[in-house]
Formats: sequence, C-alpha cells, structure tokens
Amino acid sequence: MLSKPQHPYRPSTEVFLDLNVNHVADDLNLSADGGVRGAEERPSTDAETLDDIEHRVVELIETHKQDAHSIYLEHLHTYDERLTALNFEERFAIIQQAAPESVGEFRAEAALGRDELFSLRRRLYDSEQERDDFRKRHKLVRPARLSSQGKTILKVGILAVLFVVEVVINGNFLAKSNPQGLLGGAVQAVSFAALNIIASFLWGLVPIRLINRRNFFFKLIGLASFILYLAFAIGLNLTLAHLREITPSVNGDAGQEVMIQLLKAPFVLNDIISWVFFGIGFIFSLIAMTDGLLFTDPYFGYASLEQRCNEARAQYTEGKAELVERLRDIRDAASEAMNGAARDLSVRRGEFDAIIQARGRLAQRFAEHQNHIERSCRALLAIYREANRKARSTPAPAYFTKPYNMDRIVYVGTDRDETARDQLRQSILEAQDILKGQIQAIHEAFDEAVRSYREIDDLIPEGKFGPAAAKKT
Repeated sequence: MLSKPQHPYRPSTEVFLDLNVNHVADDLNLSADGGVRGAEERPSTDAETLDDIEHRVVELIETHKQDAHSIYLEHLHTYDERLTALNFEERFAIIQQAAPESVGEFRAEAALGRDELFSLRRRLYDSEQERDDFRKRHKLVRPARLSSQGKTILKVGILAVLFVVEVVINGNFLAKSNPQGLLGGAVQAVSFAALNIIASFLWGLVPIRLINRRNFFFKLIGLASFILYLAFAIGLNLTLAHLREITPSVNGDAGQEVMIQLLKAPFVLNDIISWVFFGIGFIFSLIAMTDGLLFTDPYFGYASLEQRCNEARAQYTEGKAELVERLRDIRDAASEAMNGAARDLSVRRGEFDAIIQARGRLAQRFAEHQNHIERSCRALLAIYREANRKARSTPAPAYFTKPYNMDRIVYVGTDRDETARDQLRQSILEAQDILKGQIQAIHEAFDEAVRSYREIDDLIPEGKFGPAAAKKT
C-alpha cells in the first residue's frame, strides 16, 4: 500500500496523463461488484441500458475527459496569448508608416545640407573672385607664397636668436661705458637690442615691402622707407658705438654727450672695437629687416587674400565631407533599422509557425488522449462484465458484447490556423518588400544628395586658378 500511487494516472511528462486502468478498477471494486451482481443475475438478460456500476464507470471517464478538455483549453489560451503578443498588425502599421517617413527625413536632411553647402561654396567663390581680381589688377600670375607653420617658427626663432645674441654682445660692450658696470650695460643692451631687432623687422614687414607693388606711388613709398630704414639702422648702431666710448667718469648725462658726438663727428670712432660693435649691430639689423621682408609673400596684401581663400576652401571641403558623412550615418542607421525590422518579422514568423505547430500537436494529442479514454472505459467495463458473466447462471445481456463508444470533443481549428499562417506569410512578404523598397529608396536618395552636392560646384564654378579650371586645361 505504501508503494501504491494516490492518483489513478500513469506517471508521465505528457500534458494529458493516461489512466491506470487497474488502479481505477481496484478503486471501483469492479471485479468484486461484477461477481456479486452476476450471482444475483443482475442486470437481467433482457436489459438494454447500463446498470449503475457501469454508469459510475462512464461518469468517471466523462469526468476525466472534461478535465483533459479543460487542460486542452488552458494550453490553447496560452498559445493564443503568445500569438497576440507577436502583435503583427502593429508591426505592419509601424513599417508602413515609418519606412516612408525615414526616406522623407533623409531627403529633408539632404536639402538642409545643400543649403549649408551652397552658402560655403558661395563664400569660397567670393574669396576666389576677390583674389583673382587682385591678381588681375596687379598683373600677378604666380601663386602667393605662404609661410608654413614650420617656416614661421623658423623665422621667429631667428629673431629670438638675434635678440639674445645682441643682448649678450651689447651688454659686454656697453658695460665699459656704464657707471653700473655689467648690470647697467645689460639694461641698456636689452633696450637697444629690442629697438634694433623689432624695429628692423617691422620696417621690412610693412613699409619696405611696398616697393614690390605695381603702383608707382607705393613703390616710391617703399623706396623712401628703405632709405629711412638705412638711416635709422646706421644712426641707431652709431649711437651704440659712441655710447660704448663714453667713459663712466664723464660728468653730466651720457646721453647728451653721445648726442654731441653724433652732431659733431658721427663717423669718428676712436676704438676699432667700436666699429666692430657698429658692424655687428648693423648686420643684425639687416638680418631682422630681411626676415620681416620675407616673412610672408613679398607682394603686400597678396598673402592675406590667398590665406582667406585657403580657409574658405578648407571650410567648404570639410563642410562637404561632414555633410556627406552625416548623410551616410543617417542612411546606415535607417538601413540598419529597416533590416532589423525585416529580421524581426522573420523571427516573429518563425515563432508564429512554432506556436501554430505546437497548437496542432496539442490538438492531435488531445484527440489521441480521447481515444485512450475510450479504450480505458471499454477496458473497465470489460473487467466488470467479465466478472459478471463468470458469476451468472443466466445469459448476460446482449449489450455486454457491444463496445462502448464515447462522444468526442472535436475542436475545429486546424484549417483556420493553416489559413491564418498563409495570410500572415503573405503579409510579412509584403512588409519585407516595402522595407527592401525603402532601403533602396534611401540609397538612391543618398546617391542623389551626394550628386547634388557635386552639382553645386557646377552652379558656382571655381575661379581661374581653382581646381575646376585646372581640369579644363
């Protein structure tokens, strides 16, 4: 008894559990009751309906059938909920609405990009026109000579080296005439070196460069500036040379003494070292002036125009590349989203097919389980009737020989599921065709946008010296 199960089912992992006929027969005492009733000649030989024992067996079987049907309906409800969660209709509506919107948004972004690029191209065109007009007016056929970052650093470095060297040299030379010795000479050296180097550099950077202009008036200004520069450089370095020869013991102001010497005999120096001092300072001044003259393009105003053109061209090129990259990102994101939607539909369709197949298998198992219930009922009735026959002295009723036929619960759903599967498959194919068409439309819109960006160059052609002109030649 301890090993006997407490339920009338066979152990199984199936959804519908099979009845254990022997266990049910023992619970109902079918053999014993059949023998007792047979000995009492019940049911009578002419009986045509089931007796109460047989009715009890049939009621038990019908109860089991209804329980199995309830389980079947619960599982059907679970499958229906899973089918509803797939929500194909909402996905189809989103695809039909979102896919064309993506193409429209892409084209709108491309239109904004064209407006932005047109503005940059117009600015480049105006800068090139200004530069070309400048070339035409001044009869220039060569490109501007622009200083690279490395050259600029080199030229500034030359000025810095000149300044440091001159400070050291001036400090040593001027210490001789300064009452404060080396310290006083260093202070004077810094002042004169700054004036000699920086002023000479500025003379070459601005006024002397005017000598390269085509206009006669500007040439005259440049020539006069060069003469004034020479006078400035010679006068400044002669002043330094005379200042060196002033002894610290001289009474009065050293500056006044130097002015007197410059007015009386500017080119009279008593010490050869003073002439060396003068030569070094004058040479440094010439180097600084030349550095300023060659710091940028020798034709005054030409380099700044070329620099503005280069900046406008760089902005146009970078802007164009950025806009194309932005369109490419939008295209890739939209394509990935649509491909993801197509993959999602495929996954959902696979899950839908799996659910439909599971529903079909469930219906088949339920039908097979009803066959099992009917066989179990016949087996139980056979146990009772066999025991009844053995105990009887009269013939058994005629219906004992007739097999019991159980009313089946028929669920009509297989054909409907197959029809729904075909309709869904067709709808998914149509949605995927829409997605493929929209992906193709986005790629075509991208190509069209890039082509329209290139057409801006045709609408606003490059100047005489631009890339477009170079292609024609």
